[in-house]
Amino acid sequence: MLEKLRVVFTIPELRQKILLTLLLLAIYRVGWWIPLPIADPAAMKSLFASQANQGLGQVMAQVAVFSATQLNQATIFGLGIMPYISASIIFQLLGSVWAPLEQLQKEGETGRKKINEYTRYATVVICLGQSWFYVKWLQDYQLIRQDDMFLNASGGLWFPWWIVAILTMTAGTIFLMWLGEQIDEYGIGNGISLLIMAGILAQMPAAGWRLIGPLVKEGFELGGTGVGPETLLVLAALFVAVVVGVVFITQGQRRIPMQSAKHVRGRRVFGSGGRQYLPLRVNQAGVMPIIFASSLLMFPQMLFTLLANYSASPLWRTLSESFSRGTSFVYNLLYVLLIYFFCYFWTAITFNPKDMANNLKDFGNFIPGYRPGKRTADYLEKVTVRITYVGAGFLALVAITPTIVSAAMGIDPLVASFYGGTGLLIAVSVAFDLVQKIDSHLVMRNYRGLLEK
Repeated sequence: MLEKLRVVFTIPELRQKILLTLLLLAIYRVGWWIPLPIADPAAMKSLFASQANQGLGQVMAQVAVFSATQLNQATIFGLGIMPYISASIIFQLLGSVWAPLEQLQKEGETGRKKINEYTRYATVVICLGQSWFYVKWLQDYQLIRQDDMFLNASGGLWFPWWIVAILTMTAGTIFLMWLGEQIDEYGIGNGISLLIMAGILAQMPAAGWRLIGPLVKEGFELGGTGVGPETLLVLAALFVAVVVGVVFITQGQRRIPMQSAKHVRGRRVFGSGGRQYLPLRVNQAGVMPIIFASSLLMFPQMLFTLLANYSASPLWRTLSESFSRGTSFVYNLLYVLLIYFFCYFWTAITFNPKDMANNLKDFGNFIPGYRPGKRTADYLEKVTVRITYVGAGFLALVAITPTIVSAAMGIDPLVASFYGGTGLLIAVSVAFDLVQKIDSHLVMRNYRGLLEK
């Protein structure tokens, strides 16, 4: 492995791409710590320390996993990359139901550039709205610096500082979007995914210290009420199991046998007539179903928590507890159902059996035992439904297991999510994709890949 890593850095082009990617990720990490001028860091730290295991803290920690940011710190990158991801998802979904966008998607590189332009404009609009709500939330929770330069006579923010804070957070997200595009263009790997992975990995040491810190200071005893060696062994086993499972499912394919037809025209024979395989990934949706399901379940949790705080009715408190992360049966059941729904939904958007059957027919390929056209499309759809069920089950297992383990063993939910859940799933998937891209450069130059034995 060391020899393979040495070879990676001996290729000038690949070495330049890797170093540029690391430099851009370092710039992102620097901006992670630059606070907004209006925010009071001490007040924010005190608020989130008191809300760490409650609804607000859990929601903020969950959003931070997907947005490459840390919402308990009002920084210039406070919104992270989530507005750009939201805009991209919106246009991808619209492309399947709105004819003009669907036509643009079929125009190749020109259409893709036009859709990217619309996505950037939508990102700016989303950033302006989210940053306004975020700054308003800072003021409502009295997290604004109590300086004369920020407050007017009535105790509210001066109007220009609203504009400055909103534009600063918007510019921060646009800059992150630009960083991701530069990594795509001149670096290696998917830029947006690498930013999210960098944010997850940066928080893992702190989450790990929250787990083992009390053990180092106070010690532990076997079978005690705190975190003991048996707990650490379970977390270590969970970590290894998730990593192995993610790699297995990411590599997993259903290979459908396919044969190309021979065409005889005069004395010439066209087509090889050989047998090939059509690979269908077991998990074609990736981690998007978990992101969608988690994001959707945040809204009822936040709404019912807010109503419970401002109303004396026990109904809102009961609903708030039902939609809180943990051993809540309602939350876990809805989480699993939404993951299955979005798995099938996202697969239906990204993979069209009818188009695939038509492409096979146009290139003279066919699946033995099935006529080209509708019969082939029906067969591909049936296979896709079956393998998507397995992929969705794996995603649901990864998403639910840390929640149950956290509640059963009394572990911090943040620790469980990073060391055996969605955060680890995203990090391993992105790292695996990065290694595959490095392998493609090595194989193209007749070197052995990192994944080869």
